[in-house]
Amino acid sequence: MNGAQSLIQTLVNGRVDVCFTNPGTSEMHFVAAVDKVEGMRTVLCLFEGVCSGAADGYSRMTGRPASTLLHLGPGLGNALANVHNTRRAHVPLINIVGEHARHHLEHNAPLTTDIEAIAWPVSDWVRTIGDPMTVAEDAADAIAAAQQPPGQVATLILPGDCAWNESSAPAPGPAVSRPPAVEDTQIRQIADVLRRGEPCVLLMAGPGLLESSLHSAGRIADVTGARLFSDRPIQRWQRGAGRVPIQRIPYPVKDAVAALDGTTHMILVGTVPPVAFFGYPNTPSLLAPDSCQFHTLATLEEDIPAALAMLADELTAPPEPSTLSKLNRPDLPTGELIPDKIWATIAALMPEEAILTNEAITSAAGYDRYMDGGPPHDMLTLNGGSIGEGLPLTLGASIACPDRKVINAQADGSAMYTVQTLWSLAREKCDTVTVLFNNRAYRILQGEMLKVEADGGGSKSQAMLDLGNPVIDWVHIAQGMGVNAWRATTAEEFNTQFAAAVQTPGPHLIDAVI
Repeated sequence: MNGAQSLIQTLVNGRVDVCFTNPGTSEMHFVAAVDKVEGMRTVLCLFEGVCSGAADGYSRMTGRPASTLLHLGPGLGNALANVHNTRRAHVPLINIVGEHARHHLEHNAPLTTDIEAIAWPVSDWVRTIGDPMTVAEDAADAIAAAQQPPGQVATLILPGDCAWNESSAPAPGPAVSRPPAVEDTQIRQIADVLRRGEPCVLLMAGPGLLESSLHSAGRIADVTGARLFSDRPIQRWQRGAGRVPIQRIPYPVKDAVAALDGTTHMILVGTVPPVAFFGYPNTPSLLAPDSCQFHTLATLEEDIPAALAMLADELTAPPEPSTLSKLNRPDLPTGELIPDKIWATIAALMPEEAILTNEAITSAAGYDRYMDGGPPHDMLTLNGGSIGEGLPLTLGASIACPDRKVINAQADGSAMYTVQTLWSLAREKCDTVTVLFNNRAYRILQGEMLKVEADGGGSKSQAMLDLGNPVIDWVHIAQGMGVNAWRATTAEEFNTQFAAAVQTPGPHLIDAVI
């Protein structure tokens, strides 16, 4: 058994059985080994940033690491933006990065790079395999590192000769680390803060936005009057009818500050004090009032659902929360197509238990307005703020949950970063609907230019934010990659197209011109 075969079998033994791949010469023995070792599903992606973003979406929906297969330092470099997003989402990921054979490195061939130096800024664990006989041991260590609570990025670098030479037997899957429980004294201290009756916010993130945690948070709010907020970046939010509603911190600093105004205590649940995405002139970076006191119920590394349940019991809260979102599907809109009408149609027609990947950016506000009354669903965002992950998240979520419809609310500018994902969606026959909010601009940056008080009214500066010259033909792009596609210019057209897309299996794209 060579090193590549031992590596793959060890990954499969550790329940890492999906690999999003974009291989090159140094990875050919890994490629060959997938036909010799049972149990590894490979998904070919045409850009490395698709690999890393798809692995992120897969891991969020399964709780298990996916792997990527990347070609040397440049391949890892192409993947970095979405590896960054994955790391900020705190989900497990294992990058397998090919390296030149050890005897070849001294010759400084054109693709030679310092792979570890590229990997460390976006990884929690990095190792270069130094001997073909340690491949299995190193792979098991990578699996264990990736699954350290709450989830980490592990990068394992595989020299070509360590892949092709004889290796040791595969290792068994390592034990999965469980998040530690929060101490009873911490639960009591937080309960004492809440009993004071002073204005309080529970700020939730990570597993705090899953249904069981929200149930406990609703119980706590009932007996204390605490307000429930989510962080702006969201790993996975279980929302909609039958679930406890929670307010999301707004993106604009002014709105976020207003929403949190008057808060005396903020209980942090899997997060840290909220901060603006960017620094602006004459604008605060921290969003809570200066006088606000922060208290940590549980860190991301700890057992958040159990801590919230213990806190609710400590407060002798009733067993069921008093407030649950009720199904309130809006009427189908008519007339001019605008973002809010698109969201109304999605809320009216999306199936129960859909997964919604949300990278609508400037068109995203309608999600918060309509989706509490929508059917129960999961929502994912790009946690690291690096745009271009919406389509890859959709691919990964669909591979993870093939029995669920995945709806991608996608801004047009960021979709071009990873447009190659459409081909993989078609190849894998993913049951997805991409709703492309097409405003033909980097609209978010047009607003940001005003916020940072830059004098950007000139023709050259405005041209850098314009996507309408030439107009991008999304229908032809999608169809050329094997995805069913339509263009909608009115609400009526969008209603008809979206209804057809959610009722028909396979990948679809609707170019919604707004």
